[in-house]
Amino acid sequence: MIYADITGWGRCLPPAVLSNADIETLMDTSNEWIVSRTGIQERRISHVTNAELARVASTRALAAAGISAEQVDMIAFATSTPDECIPNTASILQNALGASNAAAVDINAACTGFVYSFNMMSDMIRAGSIKTALVVGSERLSSLMNWSLRESAILFGDGAGAIVLQASDNEAGFVAGKLGCVPDTRELLAVPDFGLDAIAQFRPLDVSIVFSGQEIFKKAVKGMGDACEAVVAEAGLGLDDLDLIIPHQANARIVEAVVRRIGGDMDKVVLTLDKYANTSTSSIPIALIEALEQGRVKPGMNILFTAFGAGLTWGASLLKWGERVTPLGETDISLPPTDKTGLDLINAAIARRQAYEQTN
Repeated sequence: MIYADITGWGRCLPPAVLSNADIETLMDTSNEWIVSRTGIQERRISHVTNAELARVASTRALAAAGISAEQVDMIAFATSTPDECIPNTASILQNALGASNAAAVDINAACTGFVYSFNMMSDMIRAGSIKTALVVGSERLSSLMNWSLRESAILFGDGAGAIVLQASDNEAGFVAGKLGCVPDTRELLAVPDFGLDAIAQFRPLDVSIVFSGQEIFKKAVKGMGDACEAVVAEAGLGLDDLDLIIPHQANARIVEAVVRRIGGDMDKVVLTLDKYANTSTSSIPIALIEALEQGRVKPGMNILFTAFGAGLTWGASLLKWGERVTPLGETDISLPPTDKTGLDLINAAIARRQAYEQTN
């Protein structure tokens, strides 16, 4: 039997930090209000494109796997903030990496995109269609924020995470998964007027996130909870058999509610949202890599991913970790430096938006 083992991993977090104290200068809110409702203390703001974040994370993942970009058969680029829609952003990454033999596809399932991509690429490897896949979650969500909307602007940050999946005879990698989408809920979490429909109707492409927090909370807890229970049961395991739970880092309250719903143990949960906020598709790989760096991932562990996002999409993946928990190689690649703080970058974005509104 062919398995899809995780053999490489890398992440990229831009250096500019936007703290809750910084956000207090932008809107009527407080550090106490944000932390009590979300668990978030700060987030990263990118000074480069989404594709550049992905390039750095992916290069680090390839080095960790000890392979070249030419060995990659498929790039699955999960993102809600593509630099370009046509051609896709995955092809930008393909060219930047020199992955000349790779097919390239963007996958938009909002925050669940990494789980969708991981499940699908694992299935392709297990079916023998490909041997090596680069699965990337990368976001520049700061580019979508309307900083007058407290309910959404405080929640998100920028970053990228990538893993390499390779065909293996070792019993490791994807074990079970379940994906879905709650019907008739698209309006609860959306970015209206962001796409060809808006352009075709000659509307200004001035975007911001529409966010219905209370309804999203209820559906997120149910969607992720049901998915987790389904994949654990499909694998013939019990909750006690789980060694780590790595959820989408949306909101501390949501994570805690999901874990309570499934009867899980918060001590097994990996949380990074206090430092990085909600980075959408990249939140699970970023958290996975942090757990690896902290020594929390051990050979043979049963690890559960789960996520929820706009659509409203949901999903879970159960995997068995392989033998290796340290990278085979490293790279000195990094983002170009910036002297801008997170607040500098956001104030510049606000000024651009105001200039647009004054001239349109």
